[in-house]
Amino acid sequence: MSVSQLRRPYAAGEALFHPEPGRSHPLGATPDDDGVNYAFFSEHATGIELLVFDQPGDAEPVQTVTLDPDRNRSFAVWHVYLRGQRAPSFYALRVFGPEGDGARELGMRFDSGKVLADPYARGLDRGRWDREAACGPGDTTATSLRCAVIDERYYDWQGDRPLNRPMSEMVIYELHVGGFTRSPGSGVARPGTFAAIIDKIPYLTALGVTAVELLPVCDFDATVNNYWGYSTAAFFAPHADYCVEPQAGRHVAEFRDMVKALHQAGIEVILDVVFNHTDEGNHLGPLFCWAGLDNANYYYLHQADRRYYDDYSGCGNTLMANHPIVTKMIVECLEYWVREMHVDGFRFDEAAVLTRGPGGAVLDEPPVVWQIELSDTLANTKIIAEAWDAAGAYEVGSYPGYRWAEWNGRFRDTVRRFVRGEPGLIGEMADRLGGSADLYQARGHRPVNSVNFITCHDGFTLADLVAYDRKHNEANGEDNRDGNDDNMSWNCGAEGPTDDPGVLALRTRQIKNFAVLLLLSRGVPMITAGDEVARTQQGNNNAYCQDNPISWFDWTAAEQNHGLLRFWSRLIALRRRHATLRHDGFYTGLPDDRGVPDIRWHGTRLDRPDWQDPQGRAFACTIAGLGGEPDLHLMMNMHTEALHFDLDPGRRWARVVDTALAAPADIADIGAEQPVTTAGYLVTAHSIVLLRALSGETP
Repeated sequence: MSVSQLRRPYAAGEALFHPEPGRSHPLGATPDDDGVNYAFFSEHATGIELLVFDQPGDAEPVQTVTLDPDRNRSFAVWHVYLRGQRAPSFYALRVFGPEGDGARELGMRFDSGKVLADPYARGLDRGRWDREAACGPGDTTATSLRCAVIDERYYDWQGDRPLNRPMSEMVIYELHVGGFTRSPGSGVARPGTFAAIIDKIPYLTALGVTAVELLPVCDFDATVNNYWGYSTAAFFAPHADYCVEPQAGRHVAEFRDMVKALHQAGIEVILDVVFNHTDEGNHLGPLFCWAGLDNANYYYLHQADRRYYDDYSGCGNTLMANHPIVTKMIVECLEYWVREMHVDGFRFDEAAVLTRGPGGAVLDEPPVVWQIELSDTLANTKIIAEAWDAAGAYEVGSYPGYRWAEWNGRFRDTVRRFVRGEPGLIGEMADRLGGSADLYQARGHRPVNSVNFITCHDGFTLADLVAYDRKHNEANGEDNRDGNDDNMSWNCGAEGPTDDPGVLALRTRQIKNFAVLLLLSRGVPMITAGDEVARTQQGNNNAYCQDNPISWFDWTAAEQNHGLLRFWSRLIALRRRHATLRHDGFYTGLPDDRGVPDIRWHGTRLDRPDWQDPQGRAFACTIAGLGGEPDLHLMMNMHTEALHFDLDPGRRWARVVDTALAAPADIADIGAEQPVTTAGYLVTAHSIVLLRALSGETP
């Protein structure tokens, strides 16, 4: 229904909607049965106009409502109620305040020519958006973003609610909503949308993952080399480009449809959220929201010259997350996505920014971090920190709070170095297998505080990690200067594509080695979409600007590399079958009720790990089964030659995994494990073997 359909009860010459004083809370546009209440925070504004548009593509508003500072303001909140307005409808703001050089020197960026979006908008329309106009002088009424009024009250959730799966049971799958189905081979009707994710649920369930971690789905401007979405334009709004009918204000409904379908399949939804900066960039703009509403209260400004921004995010500006109004926005936003959208968790991009206070100093007790942790609404919600930022703060193992999990960058680095064959990492690798007790145990944390990963969206794919020694980012147009230069990768003997069967076999083996270490380590494993089918970005380790096949999930790879896909799915199922791998406690070496240590460490000789060997590249461990499950024996050899590993005499073992074998022998189906008939096992160079004790066997 359009606004034009709602104007019929009004006589000619009468205001389209009747303005009343309204309420100061909640912030944003809140429809009810009789109209819409609007509320906006701006401490320093001297006036606000509310612009109502008949259709989002209209150049001019059909009604402009001027908010009276005496009648429509409560302290720093401006508000108005439009009786008779209905959803869906569209609106924007014009904000007045001190302008000119003097105001800029005080940190204000008011510009009465700029039409702004509401920070609490539930949906955006970009049909007339002109980013360049928002960066320059002049009026932007005809080229501004349009905010959608969306009535969220009548959606049929059919009994759905967040799944509340224990962290220890999770296998996270990081994916890009658009890129997951944009490839022509995806076979979906509406590629690149929330709806298309629903079509791919059978693939996700067959793989066995328990949660999808979606790269940013809060609305962003995709026209400026922003494929990943890490520059937010509206924190409360599902990204319009991922919707089938955003012009009809169906942003919320389409996102809910996806969440409900994933939940019905037992898959949780985690959102990657970006509260460290916004899409407004540096002092050159664009100006379309927070800076035009109340710049000095939303962003860190240079103390010496408040015309410019402090940049701890590496993206031009930094949200002042521990300012009360920004903290309020962040917490209310998260609670909204949980309460109204049934989201199960959040991963916080550059979360170290959330620990910064006045002047950018890192705080011991950052208010926003603790408010997120202690919110009743978020009490059962997963909260995961990328515990670093672009200005040097690195808080892996020390991020504030108790239940915050962290992307464990040390796990990534140790495993990459070990698998490529660096010596002297045996002790550190053992720490990673055991849940990184060296990082978390002393603080009273547990393995679930560690989100273990080898790759993520940012960096090499797993296939490229074993195929390139150097980044190849020429396609990004920055002369290969962008992206990380230290990838801890190894090309296995040839840079990039090759026909050498030996190199190709080694690369496949290395991918399987990474998979085993990821899924057999305590903590929460995270897989990057496409790694299970050897997706390549052709050596590009910074594909933030590549909305094309470089970044898209290659569905032909799922067919070509079906053996590798089988390996990953069987390995995930193996983790699910063995409670000891998911146990939320650190290994102690102490005996269980059978008198068996929960873990025994070995070298190639039993009970003789080479912790101090500077050339050590091989070790083993025996992991005690829980609740009557069989013990497991893991042997890892990253030397350049095969090594003989001793096995317990008198015990019988069956081979579950040998990464040196070709599919399908590389991982056994349940019940088809091959008995080991020798007193030891010859582990091929750069390979990993997993055995399980045969039933009835005791140490």
